[in-house]
Amino acid sequence: MKLKTLFAFLGAAGLCTGGAIVAADWIEERSAAAVRSTLIDGAHDWAEVETDGLLVNLMGTAPDEATRFRVVSAVGRILDPDRIVDLMDVAASEVVRPPRFSIEMLRNGDGISLIGLIPADTGREEVTNKVEGLSDSGEVTDMLETAAFPVPDGWNDALDFAMEALQTLPRSKISVTPETVRINAISDSPEEKQQIERTLTRKAPDGLRLVLDISSPRPVIAPFTLRFTLEDGVAAFDACSAYDNASRARILRAGVAAGLGGEQDCAIGLGVPSPRWAEAVETAIEGLTEIGGGSLTFSDADITLIAPDTTAQAVFDRVVGDLDATLPDVFSLHAVLPEKVVVDGTGEKDDVVEFVATRSPEGLVQLRGRLNDDKIEQIVGSYARAQFGSKAVYLATRDDENLPANWAVRVLASLEALATLESGSAVVQPEYVEIRGVSGSKRSSGEISRILGDKLGESANFDISVRYDELLDPTLNIPTPQECVDRINKILATNKITFEPSSAEITESAGKIIDKIAEVVKVCERIQMEIGGHTDSQGREIMNEELSQQRADSVLAALLARRVLTRNLTSKGYGESIPIADNKTEEGREVNRRIEFKLLTDARAAATDDDETSAPTDGNAPPEEAPAAGGASEENTDSSSSEEAPAQEEETDSTSEQN
Repeated sequence: MKLKTLFAFLGAAGLCTGGAIVAADWIEERSAAAVRSTLIDGAHDWAEVETDGLLVNLMGTAPDEATRFRVVSAVGRILDPDRIVDLMDVAASEVVRPPRFSIEMLRNGDGISLIGLIPADTGREEVTNKVEGLSDSGEVTDMLETAAFPVPDGWNDALDFAMEALQTLPRSKISVTPETVRINAISDSPEEKQQIERTLTRKAPDGLRLVLDISSPRPVIAPFTLRFTLEDGVAAFDACSAYDNASRARILRAGVAAGLGGEQDCAIGLGVPSPRWAEAVETAIEGLTEIGGGSLTFSDADITLIAPDTTAQAVFDRVVGDLDATLPDVFSLHAVLPEKVVVDGTGEKDDVVEFVATRSPEGLVQLRGRLNDDKIEQIVGSYARAQFGSKAVYLATRDDENLPANWAVRVLASLEALATLESGSAVVQPEYVEIRGVSGSKRSSGEISRILGDKLGESANFDISVRYDELLDPTLNIPTPQECVDRINKILATNKITFEPSSAEITESAGKIIDKIAEVVKVCERIQMEIGGHTDSQGREIMNEELSQQRADSVLAALLARRVLTRNLTSKGYGESIPIADNKTEEGREVNRRIEFKLLTDARAAATDDDETSAPTDGNAPPEEAPAAGGASEENTDSSSSEEAPAQEEETDSTSEQN
């Protein structure tokens, strides 16, 4: 009986144990299934679930702490929180990326506005204080925010450049990032637009991307002028005006058909006398081509045609008649078949009635030839001194009472035209005016045409020959000779051209330095400079001289390889003959191993010295006039106060390591 009771008890225990195990497994499976379903619904498929009896283990790597907490909370809503065991890890947080720093500067008549996000180290107050003095009204609207992150590379250079640009642009919008500066601005004229673009491009820091959008209004052209010449099959526009792109294209096509070559332009402006302007110009050019040469001058609706003095009268009459009949009604044609013109150019011959004015590149103006009387001479002298400077004018004219009544007007108009040139000459005759010279403006011919056409009348016969010299153009900001050498100095002050030991081969690392120097030399291609090679005193003197010459030649060849015109450059090896430090120490010898750029001559003055336009030397000039001429020349050869460089050799050098 006892044995049966024992077996019954053991059997009951076994059944209970088995039932408990089955029940526990069922609970684990149901709990795991419920948790997995919850995790899937919450898009937490990265989480893993394991059961251990009534306990539920949550494992896996949560992307962040907030996600881990959401998983625990979601599982806690379906299970008793005491059953949850959190074994999850949290992924390491990523480094917070710095924000995109930028600033926009808006300037107009109402003040300056600053908008954007800048590094805290830049200093918000420092930025606003800098721009307060630029505002016309003194008002600065500060909408800047700061962030405590490191200042990105290029940010300070870009911001400083933008501040400098903002100072010179009263109507502008400037956007700044560490890599790019975008400038939108309004200029007062096309010339100012070009000057702004050149100046900003020149001052932009290396590595900065500069985007410019400078707009300018259309100028008012008064009188609306066009002058076209045709001689020996060669056509040219001394002045050209159009009212839109379509009319400009039509006018230029007519010029090309008549023999116009090369790059030509036609100013677009306001003030056209008739919408049929392009048609009238095209018709008149066709008539001039049929005659075979001469000049056409449009001054508003007045047209003057001057035929060559060799034109047959019958041909002249026929072409002028046809042209007069086909021109639009608003235009008035005045045609002239002149007598043969003989130009002496000295104003001193008795059989040639002339007034001659010459202006030298140094600024000396000489007036010779004939004037009506002493009163007119005083007027002309006073006008010339007002135009060119009281000490720069030498007057040597003679009286002639038989001159035409409008002689003084013609003389004054020619002086006004001459004043637009850097150097040149003006010849005035009773029926003819000639202006020749050199100018730094592409629009000088057009300006002279307007002056002469307005002052001399519609029937005036005049000839203009003006050569444009870009070195004299102030809008191009071409550096002076001294500035060219200074720029190379600046490059080599912090970087040195290096060579392989005892060799003339430039090292690979020095290539970027040559690149920078090449960019400077490209804009200084008419400035005469010498590349000098120097060594220390180690070794034989003759070998050092040869090595220095080879190294100077290598620099010259490297510039040539970068498509730099090197006709203005020479190379010379000086060996050890010009030390600048003590050769007894290694430091001194390293300094002596160098390349120097040296300014040789004033290429700017040489480029503008034209026999055709230079003022003749006058051995009879009075002694008191000599200082005026010499003073002008001396002033122009002072590179610190003028765009002219010294005529004598200057030795501004740029040092470069040779080892």
